[in-house]
Amino acid sequence: MTFKPFAAGLCAATVALTGSSAFAQAPAAAAAAPTPVTHGAPIAGVCLFGFQDALAVSTVGKYIDQRMQQIVGQTNAELTGEKTALDNDAKALEARRATLDATTFEQQAVGLRGRADGLQRKAQLRDREVQATEQKAVARISQEMEPYIRQAYQAKACSILLQRQAVIIGNPAMDITQAVVTGLNAKFTQFAFDRERLDQPQAATGAAPAIVQTPGPAPRPAAAPAKR
Repeated sequence: MTFKPFAAGLCAATVALTGSSAFAQAPAAAAAAPTPVTHGAPIAGVCLFGFQDALAVSTVGKYIDQRMQQIVGQTNAELTGEKTALDNDAKALEARRATLDATTFEQQAVGLRGRADGLQRKAQLRDREVQATEQKAVARISQEMEPYIRQAYQAKACSILLQRQAVIIGNPAMDITQAVVTGLNAKFTQFAFDRERLDQPQAATGAAPAIVQTPGPAPRPAAAPAKR
């Protein structure tokens, strides 16, 4: 890095925001086609459901993945732009080192170090914001899925529902994932959301506004009883 003597470590300032981690990643290409499996009879009352699979193949899940990639791209562009400006200023200061006295050079170097530290903190904040954004979006989908999971569970007369990711191999006839996806797709395909802002105060959810009472006029003193 060009200004390592007085702002070492800035390379780490731009976080590696790669996108939505909650969505299933594409499996690596297999060396050979998997051996077909012959399943036994479905177990009555036992059902399987894959949340990650439903999230990955549903229309709204694909939209969230695309939107998260946009947010990550915008965030990285913001951080990269600030880092480029900082790098350029550091190069300019380094080029003028021979023409500056030690005190002036150190003062300007301190300023660059402060900017580098600030950029590092911003990168860490943006990383937390991206994670919070994804978590909130996925939580919304999880909430929307719940009634369709219950509906598919009852329609198939399930007695127990297992997470498909925890089962090595299972008979697809016991799987209700596609039924849940079908219901979810029929309800909605997308919803608007932006990056969470963790550096701004969050309004209390559902909290009623405080009631401010305006003082009324002071009570008048009671009249003295009439003398008899």
